[in-house]
Amino acid sequence: MTKRRDHGDGGIDARGRDAWRLRYRVDGKRFSKTLRGTLSEARKELRRLVRSGDTGEHIAPDKITLATWVDQWIAAGAPGRRQKRVGRRTLERYGELLRCHVVPLLGARPLQQIQATEVDKLYQKLEGKIAPRTAHHVHTVLGSCLKTAVRKGLLVASPLLRAEKVPSPGESDHGIALDETELRVLLDGFKGSVLFPIVAVAAFTGARRNEILGLRWSDLDVEKKTLRIERAVEQVHKQPLALKPPKTERGKRTIALDDDLIALLCAERQKHLRLMVRVPDGAAVNFLLAKLPDDALMFPNPPSPGESFSFIKLRNPDNTTKEFVRKARKLGFPHLRLHDLRGTHETLLLDAGVPVHVVATRCGHDPAVLLRSYAKSTKKADTSAAEIIGKLAKGMLD
Repeated sequence: MTKRRDHGDGGIDARGRDAWRLRYRVDGKRFSKTLRGTLSEARKELRRLVRSGDTGEHIAPDKITLATWVDQWIAAGAPGRRQKRVGRRTLERYGELLRCHVVPLLGARPLQQIQATEVDKLYQKLEGKIAPRTAHHVHTVLGSCLKTAVRKGLLVASPLLRAEKVPSPGESDHGIALDETELRVLLDGFKGSVLFPIVAVAAFTGARRNEILGLRWSDLDVEKKTLRIERAVEQVHKQPLALKPPKTERGKRTIALDDDLIALLCAERQKHLRLMVRVPDGAAVNFLLAKLPDDALMFPNPPSPGESFSFIKLRNPDNTTKEFVRKARKLGFPHLRLHDLRGTHETLLLDAGVPVHVVATRCGHDPAVLLRSYAKSTKKADTSAAEIIGKLAKGMLD
């Protein structure tokens, strides 16, 4: 045992090789903490603990493990800097990242004893096993989880602040942008398919898949030729589909539609009216008195065999994407995703000279995000750029 000090100075007891028990008092209460390291490091930590009691920054020792704290953080809705609950799908994803990649390696460790070197080893073990962008997401979510622990008084500081090498997100998947000719081929191939109206709306509005599947007929204003985006489908594992507001306030927007898309949607609505009044296709009928329910969806889930048609049953987003991918492959687009139609819409508008801020507002984007993640290069645009440069360079290189 080391030489005893006054109560205000605390004490240090040897607990083994490079292991020490720190004893100190704060406001008359006794505390102890085990530390592994040199005697010099133990003395430095003891001084810090005593000083934290004087400044009111003392964090009482707690044996809660990282796994337990992760469970508590997820149960609280994974609050971050804004101290608000995240959406159900985001919460599910945060839980997956932490429980699959962090808890198996560090979950049993006491939260207050996790060192920056252990975080470094975690990232080293993840390197090569998961995609760089996934590893970066793990770092971001773990950082938010530990920052909340600091805010709650469980940690003095997050060990991530002293990590040596933070996972880089690497290059994002920029996806594919179709040119006008390719888009025409794709749309022609989907004609006659139940997905054709969905594909058309995606291509000519730039709306997200889940925003499209959340559209109601009440969102369409035929006279003004506009479409309101006010909600999106939320899909969470083992939970029923639900509607939620768009990802950001920018996501709530009104989009101007062209005449052809208006005509397509009106024809689709007439099909729904025929289903409601049970009139076969081709039969003459006056729809002036017929009205769909206020919450009738534009693209409800197709009924299963023997099941009656429902105007309000949400279509499964993942199944919609799978159907699209299968059909697109047959049409000669093996790598095209449904989400790529959003990037195609934005890229074609930018190539046509529409200002960035107009395209961003139309699609519910921050202009910087639009240019960084969604605006892509088409073959036609690259050829046009080469032609322009050729005209500028004419006579300069002789």
